[in-house]
Amino acid sequence: MDGRDTDIGSRLRRLREARGISLSALARSAGIGKATLSGLELGTRNPTLETLYAVAGALGVPLTALVLEPGAPPAEAVLVPGAAVTATLLEVFEEPTATFELLRMRVRPGIVQHSPPHAPGVTEHITVHAGVLRAGPADAPLLAAPGEHISWQADVPHVYSTVGPEEVLATLLIRSPRQA
Repeated sequence: MDGRDTDIGSRLRRLREARGISLSALARSAGIGKATLSGLELGTRNPTLETLYAVAGALGVPLTALVLEPGAPPAEAVLVPGAAVTATLLEVFEEPTATFELLRMRVRPGIVQHSPPHAPGVTEHITVHAGVLRAGPADAPLLAAPGEHISWQADVPHVYSTVGPEEVLATLLIRSPRQA
């Protein structure tokens, strides 16, 4: 582990404690094991993108709340790969009613990445630059070829995969409404 895993863990613990949520309650809400969550908070477990999205959704915060210190430039975000997706944070836009996270996304062929639901009201918007992408709600994924755009309500289980052997290069914009 490097210090960046510890940074994620300390941010996670601060957010959980600020909301008055126990470790057990957050683990249940996120659908992960209590030991996994404890290991993430202590920095002794490597986080996966899927796990961090599950925790962020359960806390009602955007992913950047876990991988980036408030006020830090996007280049300092911790890179956390998923099963098929590697996303690099390019920019975070804050508005009074929502946070927007702009990411460069690579999707490796031959693997389907299952993403847990985000917080209520979160939407994802993807523009494909290379390859053919299959993504969206797990029960009704959408297809997009180069130059095409897809979007969906991401507060449901969703998937990402390629169609064919070519890696997908895309831009992902995640809109997260502010929680009350």
